[in-house]
Amino acid sequence: MTPRLLLRLNRASNPLSIVLLLAGQGFLTKPLRGWQTSCIMGAMTPAARLSPALRRRFLISFVASLVAVIGTTVGIRACGNNDSDSRAQGAVDGFVTAWRTGALSEVHYANAGNVPALYAKAAGDFVGETPKLAAGDVSTDGDKGHAKVHVTWGLGSGQTWRYDTTVQLRKQGGEDWRIVWSPAILHPKLKGDDALQVRRGVANRGDIRGGGDALLVTERPVIQVDVVPREVPDPNALATTLGAKLSADDVDSAELRKHIRGAKPDERVEVVTLRRERYDAVKSAIHDLPGVHFTEATMPLPPRREFARAVLGAVGPVTKEEMTAHPGRYRIGDQVGKGGLQQRYQDLLASSADVTIETTSGLKLVSFAGKVGQQLTTTLDLRTQDAADNALASQDKQSALVAIRVSDGAILAAANGPSTSGVNLAFEAATAPGSTFKMVSGWGYLNAGVTPDQTVPCPKYVTAGGKRFQNDHEFELGDVPFHTDFAQSCNTAFAGLAPKLGNDGLAKAGKELGIGTKWSVGLDAHTGSIATGGSDAEKAAAVFGQGKTTVSPLAMAAATAAVARGQWRQPVLVTGPAQQKTADGKKLDGHLIGQLREMMCEVVTKGTATALRSVPGEPVCGKTGTAEYGNEQPPHSHGWFVGYQGDIAFAVFVNDGGSSAPAVDIAGRFLRALPR
Repeated sequence: MTPRLLLRLNRASNPLSIVLLLAGQGFLTKPLRGWQTSCIMGAMTPAARLSPALRRRFLISFVASLVAVIGTTVGIRACGNNDSDSRAQGAVDGFVTAWRTGALSEVHYANAGNVPALYAKAAGDFVGETPKLAAGDVSTDGDKGHAKVHVTWGLGSGQTWRYDTTVQLRKQGGEDWRIVWSPAILHPKLKGDDALQVRRGVANRGDIRGGGDALLVTERPVIQVDVVPREVPDPNALATTLGAKLSADDVDSAELRKHIRGAKPDERVEVVTLRRERYDAVKSAIHDLPGVHFTEATMPLPPRREFARAVLGAVGPVTKEEMTAHPGRYRIGDQVGKGGLQQRYQDLLASSADVTIETTSGLKLVSFAGKVGQQLTTTLDLRTQDAADNALASQDKQSALVAIRVSDGAILAAANGPSTSGVNLAFEAATAPGSTFKMVSGWGYLNAGVTPDQTVPCPKYVTAGGKRFQNDHEFELGDVPFHTDFAQSCNTAFAGLAPKLGNDGLAKAGKELGIGTKWSVGLDAHTGSIATGGSDAEKAAAVFGQGKTTVSPLAMAAATAAVARGQWRQPVLVTGPAQQKTADGKKLDGHLIGQLREMMCEVVTKGTATALRSVPGEPVCGKTGTAEYGNEQPPHSHGWFVGYQGDIAFAVFVNDGGSSAPAVDIAGRFLRALPR
């Protein structure tokens, strides 16, 4: 502290002036303990400058202390032995800050030695971890002093280790207090060459089960494949070979080559973790490659890699970003949920191992009992999910399929095609439904008085609000019954009827089928959105699923189930723990809903989905859809099919499918694979 600043502090007329002078110079120290202003000033060495957070804490404490003594006649210059105590406190505070921030080399020590290296050795398994620290008051006796420090280590999975240790000080060079380094600073029972070590038991994450208590996700055997660079004579050749043999497992030769070359000689470079059965299939091709190591382990996995992948999520090592977002909650090596149910229900499913902390000499310091991960129960059905996943397996476009049990709303399958890259389009897509929405507008028209046998013209073109609408490939049917317009998916007929729904009739019809209402299945999901009002052109476009209307496959499957059931019921995915449910909708008019079902069955028997007539079992009823998007000419189109058979309602979506044909094909493969 400069003589000029000391002079200005001594001349300050009020406490606020003192605070402002100190703040302007960037000085900070431990909160005041009584009226020790001149002592604090004398202790403000550069080593005692601390973080912005501590600086703010000091200012608050400083002001409080000054206000408490305003009006007293205590002089700034009179401090006596308190000056030495304050310097000692500053030394401790500076050391604690350096410990917390990893800057131990910047602290002055009374005893010689490379303290950062000594600390790293004594910390053992805690090297690289950051504890929470709180320093107590310094006690001094002549040239010696000590202070308690409260230490808290995060052990991951919500476990913490708390204890008090002691920092010793020694005065040197007159008034200069320095830290006396000892391993006992880390823990009072550390001596000599001892170090801290952590022993962990096995932590098994909670299982995820499906309908009928079927085991969906549980600990399954895996093989971890690693490479040790020092043992690899030709990194390029090894990376090329592994990339070729494990390309189906997302191993990229170029990336692997880069990682091997960038790693330390004895570092283990992770290549991939393989299910036991997959490893057995490729073992002969990779087992004897130089520098490749294999470690047996277990991981929480579904029965197949593709099984409900985006819905279930995965489990993997905690990232630096996740550790930063949840201070003290995780530690390096913890396994956490990544997406889907695994991430949403992390706290429920997460487990923690039994932990014992001891010294390398065998002295037990503390033990913590682990936490058993709890089970999550869903409605997913093993065979129905398999049928859905397999139906999408060969689709090179982004695609999704959702199947719901009509009788109770249970989600039996939620599949996303291999091109969706882990995105849950089945629940989260918000896209135009195309002509599948004629199921909704058709319901609205029936309620508005239109009958299935009523003649509703289907011209090649129709104009609404100054905009011309046409049918797919510009077909026309002429004057035909409304049920024929529905079965053949006539846009112009539906657009011509749009005035019957007024400003909000379409939204009301959709709401009765659950679209655009608020409900939750335990994961993020788009329940649909239907605009009200708008121009005549917008209303006409909306009735055949264009314009501002958006849905997800889940929303359309649930709406289809409502038609088949005769009442809206919220879809259900998670049953344990119990979830809040939206109340069932009103029962739909039995006569009118029966008419809508008959029209949907005609789509398959005589309309745009005759490819499904040969599906075994009960009749298949549904609605095809093609939804144009973008401004290109010719326009791009999504493909849809929604339908029901017996007690199963479903929706199929193919992004950029070009027409409804790919969705109809997927629906057929799905239905034919269902258990009978």
